Amino acid sequence: MRSFCSLLLFLCCSGIAAAQETYPSRPIRMIVSFTPGGGADLTARTVGQGMSEALRQPMVVEHRPGANGLVGAAAAAKSAPDGYTLLLTDRGALGVNPSLYKSLPYDPLRDFEYVGIVTSAPYVLVVDPRLPARSLAELARLARQKPGGINYASFGVASMAQLNIEALKARLGIDLTHVPYKGAGPAVQGVVAGEAGLTIAPPAAVLGFVRDGRLRALAVGAHGRSPLLPEVPTLAEAGGDDDTLVPTYFALALPAGTPRPIVERLHQAMKNALAMPEVAQRLGAAGLEPTGGTGEALREVIRNDIPRFRRIIQDIGIQPE
Repeated sequence: MRSFCSLLLFLCCSGIAAAQETYPSRPIRMIVSFTPGGGADLTARTVGQGMSEALRQPMVVEHRPGANGLVGAAAAAKSAPDGYTLLLTDRGALGVNPSLYKSLPYDPLRDFEYVGIVTSAPYVLVVDPRLPARSLAELARLARQKPGGINYASFGVASMAQLNIEALKARLGIDLTHVPYKGAGPAVQGVVAGEAGLTIAPPAAVLGFVRDGRLRALAVGAHGRSPLLPEVPTLAEAGGDDDTLVPTYFALALPAGTPRPIVERLHQAMKNALAMPEVAQRLGAAGLEPTGGTGEALREVIRNDIPRFRRIIQDIGIQPE
């Protein structure tokens, strides 16, 4: 009986090993937890195409938007851990949602194996040029002169824009009034129209407005200047803290329990795709910075983000749903 059980165990393990060696043998589904047309979609399609070439299997993009990335992340977490369902999601779904929902249907630290951060998307702080503020210091002085008298536009309640600008307010000791919009595009348009005095947005979203003078860029929240706006100082160069306006990111994850060789195979395919000149060029033109970090590094970012954003959410009084 013991030898029979040993044979079954051997055959089972051999089957798993064989399956991993031939992976992938069919198309891979990539769940994108946001709508088509944005940075997540561009990252998924551009890098997914490069990964398809490395893996010799199609990467099929499936959009599952809703609830700040919750819908797509929950669907991926419940999928079979066989390497044929990938999730592409962002900082909000992994680092912010645990503080926004009382019953989050996934645990970012327990329910995923991480492939790594694919791209990083820094934010640039822009103001209405009708405001007499040509630097971060001037903006802070102006805000202190009339507390609450300047509106800031966000992408919605608890969006990365609101949380980042609230962190900036605390760092500078100023008071601004929050005006939520339905997305980054409308928030930028709100500042252009004079409905709000400032917002943050990816460089590509404000580039045209900055160049034609309808917006003034004061600082970029990154360790280095943006190639799209090289004349704009980083937040640290402007006199702030370079960890205040944290960038969002787009990362790849797999359901927990996915075999380690498959995780590593996908990580290498991601790195190969990001090394392609045409991939880097297309991402860079959209203000997305190729990253290719490890899954372990991403997990550490998430571990730090959850308490960081929880403090901000509690300080501004957002109640979990």
